[in-house]
Amino acid sequence: MKNKWSISIILVVAIILLANLISQDFFLRIDFSEDKNYTLSKATKNLLKELKEPVTVIAYFSENLPPNVAQSRKDLKDLLVEYNTRSKGMVVYEFVNPNENEEKEQEAVQAGINPVLIDVREKDQMKQQKAYMGVVVSMGERKEVIPFIQPGTAIEYELSKAIKKLSIVDKPTIGLLQGHGEPSINNIIQAYNELTVLYNVEPINISDTISVPERIKTLLIVQPKDSFKTGELNQLDAFLARGGNLLIATSRVNANLQNAYSTTLNTGLENWLRKKGIFIKDDILTDVACSQIQVVQNLGGFQMIRQVQFPYIPVIKNFAKHPVTGGLEAVILPFASSIEFVSHDSLQFFPLAFTSEKSSSETLPVYFDLQRQWTQNDFRQKNLVVAAAVEGKFGGQAKSKIICIASGDFILNSRGNDRSQQQTLAPDNVNMFVNSVDWLTDETGLISLRTKAITSRPLKEVSEVTKGFVKWANFLVPILLVIGYGFFRFQLNRNIRIKRMEENYG
Repeated sequence: MKNKWSISIILVVAIILLANLISQDFFLRIDFSEDKNYTLSKATKNLLKELKEPVTVIAYFSENLPPNVAQSRKDLKDLLVEYNTRSKGMVVYEFVNPNENEEKEQEAVQAGINPVLIDVREKDQMKQQKAYMGVVVSMGERKEVIPFIQPGTAIEYELSKAIKKLSIVDKPTIGLLQGHGEPSINNIIQAYNELTVLYNVEPINISDTISVPERIKTLLIVQPKDSFKTGELNQLDAFLARGGNLLIATSRVNANLQNAYSTTLNTGLENWLRKKGIFIKDDILTDVACSQIQVVQNLGGFQMIRQVQFPYIPVIKNFAKHPVTGGLEAVILPFASSIEFVSHDSLQFFPLAFTSEKSSSETLPVYFDLQRQWTQNDFRQKNLVVAAAVEGKFGGQAKSKIICIASGDFILNSRGNDRSQQQTLAPDNVNMFVNSVDWLTDETGLISLRTKAITSRPLKEVSEVTKGFVKWANFLVPILLVIGYGFFRFQLNRNIRIKRMEENYG
């Protein structure tokens, strides 16, 4: 009998050991989060599989933080366990608490992780606590710093981007076309900072005799103001024919808010694009979902500055299902034009972004009446295309891609050499632009991670009827519940009394 128990115990221990050994390579975890934040993407798995050198991740993370912040530490640790397992030990990690002593705190600061102040409640009082929430990723002598992990955001993109940047040997080169009044790198500095993580960005010029360099895989053409020569358009044809890709952000609108007037912009690029299946119409779009501008008004001898809705600056929230637009919430497209597809047998057309259900288009030129009282009748069109992609063979044997966004101003931080009026763009403006470059250039799939990390969640537009219904529902439902509960108790007590009376009577 004892021998049987001994054999059973040995078998159970052996099964447990075997299961643990197998689980190191084969494991299952179910991810119920909305954006699958705890499931590694295919791009990350491929990146980890191809690592040639070990990667060290040091997480400088304070302990004893409030629950909502401490969750970020737990999420990061769970993710790093996945990275370690999927890379077969090529990614190793360590957690350091800088608050433990002054030496570790100094180490974190020297590594590029600066403390932040967070609010904590202690004994019914609010106080501020110094916390470290950053990561250093290193490979050999090279390192990348993620100085702060925002609680509640997906960290996979930042980690994979850092590892990709360290492991990449030769960055692809993308060109920024110049010579036709296009903005320089300094005018698109937000997009440039994002692009330089994975690419070299190089200003280039073309002419009758100067072609697009062979090293350029993707060419960016942003809001040209001057005309293209025939020879330059021929060079663009040759670039597409050899398999190059184009990102074109431009509209037909030459807008001037100083004199409140907009005219048609003709560069010759619009006719060239039409032969490629993309027709940017000679119009300017309006949308009930729009941004605001500042207007100066004279009231009783005083000047007042107020914010007014400006339908000529649409806020685009309607996107097709596509890698370029995945995860986007709201893109601001100033002075946009509409796009139509010109049928072409060898090309495929993919609309990417649309105006809302209440929008319209006006034929240029247009006067901006800042005192205009807009009504619902002014927005009788819907789902007008403002961005599109075209794939196919453009005159050669190689396949190419073109993305056209019908607004060039949407990615500009400033104009010309005047950097005093530098503006910060909406995050999704930069995301859409960089996503487009990734889709045209990068084949690793990291584009899916950038949109996975997007945290912009603007409130959804609702009608006045819906607002009224919600308002009165919030007011009346609790009252009706109390009245209903009171009536239920009254009936219950009444039935009990009747039952007791019947029993006594019997």
